[in-house]
Amino acid sequence: MSHPRACSGCNVRPIAYYGRKFCFECVPRARKSVLRCKLCGSDVDYYTSGRCRRCHRSSPDTGSCLDCLGWGVTRRGRWLCESCRGWRRRFPIPASCPSCQRVVTVNTRGYCRLCCKQASLVRPDHQSLELLAANRNGQQLFLAGPFRQPHATPALAPTASASWPLRYPVDHEQLVLFAGNRDLPTGHARGFAAPPLPDLATALNRVVYDHASRHGWKLGTRNATLHSLQILLALQDTPGARIRHSEVTLLYQLPSTAVQASVEVLTSVGMFTDDREAPLESWFARHTSGISEPMLTELHTWFVVVRDGSSTPPRSQPRSIRTVRGGVVSVTPALMSWSLAGHSSLREITREDITNVLPDDAERRRNTISSLRSLFRLLKGRGVVFANPAARLSPGPVRSNLPLPVNTAVLREALNSRNPARAALTALLAFHGPRLQHVQTLQLSDIRDGRLFLDGRTILLAPPVRERLRAWLDERARRWPDTLNPHLFINKHTALRASPVSMVWIRKTLGMPGKDIRDDRILHEAIATQGDVRRLGDLFGISVNTALRYTHSLGQPTTPGPTTGSGT
Repeated sequence: MSHPRACSGCNVRPIAYYGRKFCFECVPRARKSVLRCKLCGSDVDYYTSGRCRRCHRSSPDTGSCLDCLGWGVTRRGRWLCESCRGWRRRFPIPASCPSCQRVVTVNTRGYCRLCCKQASLVRPDHQSLELLAANRNGQQLFLAGPFRQPHATPALAPTASASWPLRYPVDHEQLVLFAGNRDLPTGHARGFAAPPLPDLATALNRVVYDHASRHGWKLGTRNATLHSLQILLALQDTPGARIRHSEVTLLYQLPSTAVQASVEVLTSVGMFTDDREAPLESWFARHTSGISEPMLTELHTWFVVVRDGSSTPPRSQPRSIRTVRGGVVSVTPALMSWSLAGHSSLREITREDITNVLPDDAERRRNTISSLRSLFRLLKGRGVVFANPAARLSPGPVRSNLPLPVNTAVLREALNSRNPARAALTALLAFHGPRLQHVQTLQLSDIRDGRLFLDGRTILLAPPVRERLRAWLDERARRWPDTLNPHLFINKHTALRASPVSMVWIRKTLGMPGKDIRDDRILHEAIATQGDVRRLGDLFGISVNTALRYTHSLGQPTTPGPTTGSGT
């Protein structure tokens, strides 16, 4: 868009409208009313065509920031500097600042960025200074942008004052007379009280600084953690006691808080206790709500043994969560049917009752019989029931899904991906076929001298795998140079802590199920070795029965084809 022509009278201001010769100041008229912008309603700094200087697209592109008044912002940034744009993302709700009385976005303490920046400029040696006192004599304006340099978290030298006080956490607990719901937004608006134990607050601050320095936290994460811990200490019913998980989750009511980081810091000094109910326990209670007593108690006994295992006869090992859920889902419809039929205990169940509730579908029928046999076998061993009515019920043969090869084009695209993490993950699975649990927990020390030391086995890495792992390690060191996470694969969340990545992240990064890539690798090895079960067990750490599943899928003798990779 071309700039408007200058006024023929003053030759300084632009013309009032298109087709005119004079500006509003030079046009001959008897009454000159106040000009207002049609967009923002401002009555100052009018430009042309019903727009002020900030709203018109052809006005000069440089001005002062709307929030911090810093000079040097442009219309492209909507007249906000980069710092104030980030400030508005963190604190989106505007309010009246008690220091400058302007209605702008304020932080969790209720002050705008200009007043906070003035306080940080005048405080001596980074000591605490009351914010209203720092802005009492006015504010020093500045150019927009010079405060955006990256801040390095200062490394704290270990001193005697940095040691954790041994008297915390305290062992006693102060009970409350009335337990009410805490409204943190209201407390934030009115201001939280200071922590009742200043020495504990100081010790926690030192722990946060040290933890942030060692794990490479950014300045925003560190400050949010400090602010969150101060709130938690101020809300304690028993000052100095362990902070419960239910209290930490209250921080979700406020913006700019660090819940997970606060849990990590509190756990490192023994000030955290997890009072959450086990997710599997709550799921069991919801799923079995229609079963009558004491049948529900008998089912819960079996549920606990399957979940946790048992060292008393009949002994058993703990099962995976998937197995536990599948067993409960299989037996719950039968127990609900018996409850509706008037049965109160599993002692009353006969073989006929079991056959009457078996589903028609072959797969569901097999799962139901297998789970009921396990349930009655345990209860009989514990003396809860007198006989096992499902003892001689055969679940039938287990249907085994044949492993199938993956799409070669999709696999090749993942191997040559520009994402180093995806290429490295795909190369490990496609050439050497480790289990996904091993890939998830793989550490940097497990790969050395071109070999992978995994589950008691030594695997010589193929050259394409070494190349992609080298590219991933370079990317890892570039993005997170200060991380202390020992795992090989990390992301932006786990880089700040020592936990492994999730299975969801692995699935999303690969773009396909990792188990399919592992099955494809084992299947190719079975073809290349003509179904050598011993070789499959040595290469991939699988049992004989699992290896037979891949060899049986070969069918008739097949000419060996090219393998995805090689292993020794």
